[in-house]
Amino acid sequence: MTQRPLFYWTVGIVIAAIAIAVAFHFDEVVKTWMLDHQSHTTRAFMENVSRFGDWPEHALAGLGLMALARWRRNKKWTRIIVAALIALSIAGLTGRVIKISTGRARPSVKAEQMWNGPRLSGSKYHSFPSGHVDASVGFFSVLLLANWRIGLPCLAIPALIGFSRMYLGAHYLSDVVCAAVLGIVSAIVVVKLMERRLEKRGLPGSGRGD
Repeated sequence: MTQRPLFYWTVGIVIAAIAIAVAFHFDEVVKTWMLDHQSHTTRAFMENVSRFGDWPEHALAGLGLMALARWRRNKKWTRIIVAALIALSIAGLTGRVIKISTGRARPSVKAEQMWNGPRLSGSKYHSFPSGHVDASVGFFSVLLLANWRIGLPCLAIPALIGFSRMYLGAHYLSDVVCAAVLGIVSAIVVVKLMERRLEKRGLPGSGRGD
């Protein structure tokens, strides 16, 4: 039993590493494809997706869902939404630190160097990773881990957000993929920590209204 979690983590790390390597390899290909397939209607739609797909909107939606769960006295879903908000925050804050530390120029910026080192200001050099995506994936990955029937369809939301960020020239493919990995890891860590806390308190981890 003790070897099984190690096996899963090893497989997950290998898959993530391959996905990241492939994403970096196809950065320029995807960037060119996005530029060659621009249209006014699609761009307007993607701008709205990005506008309403940032972390404040996710946080507001989460707070609304948490209020609903508390109103219905559903302790299970209250904990799930709290975990989702925590994962969103961890992924977002970690991603922000990485952004500032790496100083990667956005695809829409003409710069001699792609990686420019620490930059506290200037969003043009805060491309890596995508803040929209890491927060969104962190939030919805918790829902996926809690209930895959609900969480799996919801993953279409961060997928669309990630596509919109690339379409608008705000991020490379690798920015989006690495942000997704960050969001998934944040969700797993938060869920595992909350499960251990519930076990120590002798509370069940699932069940409506428990």
